[in-house]
Amino acid sequence: MTQPSSLLDQPTSELTARLASADPTPGGGSAAALGGAVAAALVEMVARLSLGRADLADAEPLFRQIAEASAELRADLLSAVDNDAAAYTEVVDARRLPRTTDDEKALRQLAVRAASHRATEIPLRVVHLAAEVLELAARIAPMGNVHAVSDAGVAALLASAALRGAALNVRINLPSLGPDDPLRHSAPAELDRIEGTARTTSREVMATVNGRMST
Repeated sequence: MTQPSSLLDQPTSELTARLASADPTPGGGSAAALGGAVAAALVEMVARLSLGRADLADAEPLFRQIAEASAELRADLLSAVDNDAAAYTEVVDARRLPRTTDDEKALRQLAVRAASHRATEIPLRVVHLAAEVLELAARIAPMGNVHAVSDAGVAALLASAALRGAALNVRINLPSLGPDDPLRHSAPAELDRIEGTARTTSREVMATVNGRMST
């Protein structure tokens, strides 16, 4: 049987089996992107469940905006599931290149650095996308349909986990980048900033969710 061209074409049981296998791809980067996509889907659901309610009519334009933004983020994060796996496959292939002669060693090093750059760029984009999903969860949690407020909380937790998981994949690739690669120098501070903001936002969302569930 021909394998699906996209990981997303596989049933959930097969995709999780692929993740559980000894094959290095898909791995944590794809899993982080998928978690972020699920988070975006939940935010979108909460927004749509908040439409058409008389008590929330004044906020309908905002709910529609959040639903549309979440749908775009969901699509981008789903694309990253395959892109991350493909990028890491390039890293694996580059590391398997011959390195007997000096020329082979030099070519291999260039190939590893180029592949590692792409394998760093993709999870860094996932970090940014997941941060946007988390911000949308923070916007919908205080004012969306109260009966779906727990879903907003789950979205925030998943977005936070996706962000932090993708950040791990960025950090593990940094040593493989060339000494002059801009990501090697800019990514650590960028990740620290985004993760710091995300920790604060996540705490605020959960406080809001717990508060609304208790009333």
